[in-house]
Amino acid sequence: PARQFRKVNAILEQFDWDQLRLIAILQAIQEEYRYLPEPVLSYLATSLKIPRARIYGIATFYAHFSLEPRGKHIVKICDGTACHVNYSQPLIDLMQEKLKISQAKPTTDDLLFTLEVVSCVGACGIAPVLLIDERVYPQMSKEKLTEALDNIIQDEERE
Repeated sequence: PARQFRKVNAILEQFDWDQLRLIAILQAIQEEYRYLPEPVLSYLATSLKIPRARIYGIATFYAHFSLEPRGKHIVKICDGTACHVNYSQPLIDLMQEKLKISQAKPTTDDLLFTLEVVSCVGACGIAPVLLIDERVYPQMSKEKLTEALDNIIQDEERE
């Protein structure tokens, strides 16, 4: 199993196998895998000699962590009041239709995109607004969103 968890061991080494740095360790693991895989969490509990329940408690408490695979590109569409009245719903519909995803299945099969509908990003003056990988896209339209997604897909195909 040590070979299977080589990346996890490197992360644990980086944090001196210190269970007091669990949140930072989980952040590093999620950065590596883009989510927190169950086998890794079990291995982590055994390696750090802490209960799995404690690890799962932290992993499920913080919205930043995900127990499900996430896409390389995270698209956060604001659906707060200002964005909603400025037509954020058609942007959500477009994403779901174009990428064949849904609320129940927010990540594309190729793990390229994950859609998160959020209540507010604090940018009401530029509604509707969305973020792609933390980059803000103000006053979005279906046309601008299609162009942004197509550009990302083309860039990924070139890599």
